[in-house]
Amino acid sequence: MDAANASKDSDQTIVLVLADIAPASLVWGWTRIVKGPSPWLAIDGVRFAKVLGSGYEGGFSLKPSSSRQGLFLVFHTALAAADFLAHSALMQGYRERSRELCVLQLRTWSCRGSWDGTALDVTCSAPTQGPIAALTRASIHLRKASAFWNHAPPSQNAIEGVQGVQLAVGLGEAPFLRQATFTVWDSVAAMDDYARTGPHLEAIKAAAQNQYFSESMFARFVPISIEGRWKDRDYG
Repeated sequence: MDAANASKDSDQTIVLVLADIAPASLVWGWTRIVKGPSPWLAIDGVRFAKVLGSGYEGGFSLKPSSSRQGLFLVFHTALAAADFLAHSALMQGYRERSRELCVLQLRTWSCRGSWDGTALDVTCSAPTQGPIAALTRASIHLRKASAFWNHAPPSQNAIEGVQGVQLAVGLGEAPFLRQATFTVWDSVAAMDDYARTGPHLEAIKAAAQNQYFSESMFARFVPISIEGRWKDRDYG
């Protein structure tokens, strides 16, 4: 689904929380991942939820981070998302126990594919200026995982320091097989320049030709707000 087919009736809003849990609260942080999405799905207005780990130092390594993690929530309405951020005790737990915390609110302007059978509503038109954000996630066939990871590191590591990228983080539901990349860019042109050249283009071609994924989703967003701190950079 793309911006041309945007739902006129949907006010669906995405909240992405990126947290670097403080050393004294690491057990609490890992407990969030172990408990999974159930506590978040019980929140009023939440349609879809994922609690995600991250690669080492928030990057794209197969080595997991001991402290960095993400939370991806889809709310039926912008009002429900705002109420969650202002009043949720679960959200307050992250604020109190994180040495870095970045919170993004997003509207979807393009979505292809699904995540555990769920697609995102397209709720806004394609932007004419930045910033813009992108999420690429996939469930990788077990028998093709090694081949996929031969292509993935050069592509993902190329994001670091590329012109036009404001934020980049590697996320995942499970090591090796269920992975995601989230990025924020200065503009659509900057994102496309990266996506259509070099190692990333080769990775896209290899994934299509070899059918690495049992399920995938490629979504693009307009950030409503970006607030907080991530990897020593302040936002908002």
